[in-house]
Amino acid sequence: MDIKSLVEQVIRQKMTELRSLPQFSEELLLKQVSEALAQQGIPLQDASLVLNTTPSEKQTSSLAVVIGSDHGGFDLKKVLVEFLTSQKYEMVDVGTASADPVDYPDFAQKVAELISQGKYSRGIIIDGAGIGSCITANKVPGVRAAHCHNSFEARNAREHNNSNVLSLGGRVIGTELAKDLVRVWLETNFAGGRHLQRVDKMMAVEKKYLRS
Repeated sequence: MDIKSLVEQVIRQKMTELRSLPQFSEELLLKQVSEALAQQGIPLQDASLVLNTTPSEKQTSSLAVVIGSDHGGFDLKKVLVEFLTSQKYEMVDVGTASADPVDYPDFAQKVAELISQGKYSRGIIIDGAGIGSCITANKVPGVRAAHCHNSFEARNAREHNNSNVLSLGGRVIGTELAKDLVRVWLETNFAGGRHLQRVDKMMAVEKKYLRS
């Protein structure tokens, strides 16, 4: 097996092992992959080309995104599903399936639970304003949902907060802006470093108040 195939195999293995952990981050994944490669006698410089593949190259080919909305976000969801499919993302749509009135917590919870269970690494939730779905999703352990209105917020949500769910308001932002926010959010990596300590503290608060 060549180095590229081996590195990709290790990445997949470590992703499966780590992504269900509340403290999962891309920095933790990189550290674990690096250690596993070192144990197999592979110099990191030989693996750097694969490990440092740009987000757009890695994520558009392998990242699965779960998306859900209520009736207020239904039209925008259709647009985003089509957009992300055209960008080669694997899309999983948990509903709703029409513009008939439904309750946004039901669909935000579906997306959030799939993220919490480690079945998907990124989720998108949409309702009329985007606020209620965001609040709902953040009740699910391991979820860090961010409600974004502009590209700065979308980038910050990933770089600083390692958010794994993006919440949008279908009646607040236009379709082209929504596409840009989703693109930026999906293509931005968690910066780690000092931000990892802060995210760990964030998750520690959640853990403190979880009922046994």
